[in-house]
Amino acid sequence: MSAGTFAPRPGAAPVSRMILAQTALETRMLLRNGEQLLLTVIIPALLLVLFSAVDIVDTGAGKAVDFLAPGILALAVMSTAFTGQAIATGFDRRYGVLKRLGASPLPRWALMAAKTLSVLVTEVLQIALLTVIALALGWSPQGDPLSVAALVLLGTAAFSGLGLLMAGTLKAEATLAAANLVLLLLLVGGGVIVPLDKFPEAAQSALGLLPISALSDGLREVLRNGAVLPWGDAAVLAAWAVLGLGAAARLFRWE
Repeated sequence: MSAGTFAPRPGAAPVSRMILAQTALETRMLLRNGEQLLLTVIIPALLLVLFSAVDIVDTGAGKAVDFLAPGILALAVMSTAFTGQAIATGFDRRYGVLKRLGASPLPRWALMAAKTLSVLVTEVLQIALLTVIALALGWSPQGDPLSVAALVLLGTAAFSGLGLLMAGTLKAEATLAAANLVLLLLLVGGGVIVPLDKFPEAAQSALGLLPISALSDGLREVLRNGAVLPWGDAAVLAAWAVLGLGAAARLFRWE
């Protein structure tokens, strides 16, 4: 058989095409998972509606939704980039999916890039849905959309690094328990629903250094107060991103 008669031409596809295909697969798998949808979409939406409609927590002057909406957006980013990604990647590792994909033409760095892109796609859908709900509840957002995008990207990098670190070092069952526990603790103590000034003064400084606190406070400064990019909160998120991604790159175990 002469050369050039094969159709399609044999060989690996370009890396960019492989990344896009893997991103589409990861996104479809996430959106088809009922438990993940509950975690990433339904729970944040219910919390936004409940705490905006019922006067349970004193959120200060102004409408409750103006305080809550930025925090719920931060929660959505954390639930996808940290909790959802940690659990999904942890079980992929347990069942040997990562090991098999690592032996495929798709480079390992490209697999992680595809997972990150899938997280970003999901976050866009989350933010769009939560924004519509918040606007229906009377939210009046202010500020610069580019500052919001910068904070979301920094938050995604920070939470992704921590999620991959957890998934790559713990057993899948331990990752499942730890990721959900961390989500619950940060929901309570990260300034998402309860303002940080409601906590004892000794704890406020420490809580303010958490990535969820920095993201929710930064989004609140922009969307509620119309501020430009809050550099202090951005610096906290950048530091967590460097630490988390650096540790994940060094300690992640594929088997």
